[in-house]
Amino acid sequence: MGKDVEKQLMKAEKLYKAMQYKRAAKLYNSLGSKFLDLNNFELAKDCFFNASKGLINEEKYLRALDSLRNAGNASLFKNNYLEAQKFFIDALEYVHGVRNITERNFYYVFFSCLSYLCSFVKGKGEEGINLIKKIKSYVDDDYFKENPLIRLIKDITIAIKDKNNKYLEKIEKEFDQIKFHEGELNLAKRVLVIVKTHVSLITKLSIDKNVYTTHDLITLMLEIDSKPLLDNLMHPFYNYYLKELKISKIRVILSDNLTSHKKPELPVIIKPGQTHQLEFLIKPQFQMEKTFIGPITLTSELDGNLLFFYEITEVLKPKLISPLPTLDISIKNLRTPLIGKTFPLEILVENKSEGEACQVFINTKLLTEFKLIRGTLKKQLHSLKQNENMKWEISLKPLEAGDYIIEFDIEFSDADGNKYEEIKKFPIAIKL
Repeated sequence: MGKDVEKQLMKAEKLYKAMQYKRAAKLYNSLGSKFLDLNNFELAKDCFFNASKGLINEEKYLRALDSLRNAGNASLFKNNYLEAQKFFIDALEYVHGVRNITERNFYYVFFSCLSYLCSFVKGKGEEGINLIKKIKSYVDDDYFKENPLIRLIKDITIAIKDKNNKYLEKIEKEFDQIKFHEGELNLAKRVLVIVKTHVSLITKLSIDKNVYTTHDLITLMLEIDSKPLLDNLMHPFYNYYLKELKISKIRVILSDNLTSHKKPELPVIIKPGQTHQLEFLIKPQFQMEKTFIGPITLTSELDGNLLFFYEITEVLKPKLISPLPTLDISIKNLRTPLIGKTFPLEILVENKSEGEACQVFINTKLLTEFKLIRGTLKKQLHSLKQNENMKWEISLKPLEAGDYIIEFDIEFSDADGNKYEEIKKFPIAIKL
């Protein structure tokens, strides 16, 4: 910064302190333009802001709004979107002082929409929408509906919601109707880069099975394909060279009977053109009529500066069933089986599975070479839960020597009422 510029800055400051606000504002605006040409955006911003303060003191609100707009643009050249937004919101406080109704309508819409664009690139578009709704009551209805900035924001909202490229094509055709300063133009293009990312990204959700028991783990895979971004963002309208897409947070909506067991490590960095797969493990807790996974929200960044929330609206509905039960039977001779001699036989039924066996019925089939002396050949239980067992004894008298088979017919149901039948056979040798 040269000595002449330093002197002019000092002069502008003295004029302001002397309450010669009009002269101070004129000098500050002139210096702001010079600093803008020199790409010294920080000093340009300060000068334009000081000019606006002087003009507000003089109640020259229309010119003050232009100075605040220029201050915001200087901030936009630094990619300091939140600082720029502050200037645009400050400007809205003084629009009421503009006498001309048409100009007043213009500035209410213009500054609220610029504020929306600033909040949008920081992932807070909803705040910007709320501000626009608030100022709507100060603006003529027909002017509001027909304003190209309002149409732009409507098309942005629908394009993201529907992931529909036709609304972006409409924006591209109508974009020149909006007269932006250079900093504002860069901001609007960055917003549309985010919208194009919403529309272009290809995501796919899948689970490894359709039916799970409540003891299974559900493997959820999320595939993100960024290949379409390469060509789409290099289009002359956007002219944006994307370095990376970063996913810093992932929010998965689950039904009440599901819990997250394992999530992918974050952040995830995806280079343009890459396809990335993310794995989640989900644990079922109990059965429900409506079990679901999704929607999923990805907190994302383009090149560490453009923030947005990408929503995957797809919902998966896995079917949950109770764990399948199985029953094990074993026999034990408590005395050596001899022809013509009674011996006790122990029968053990065990549930070593993860499911509950209900309405258990066991029928023991004996060959004619055996005579039942004591006990029962049929057993019935209401249920046999995991790790439970049932044991009983029968006394048999072999009538002939030889190798024989004792057979058990087993019937039971699972917790969902599905029925199962099994046959178990055991060899038994009768000695003389």
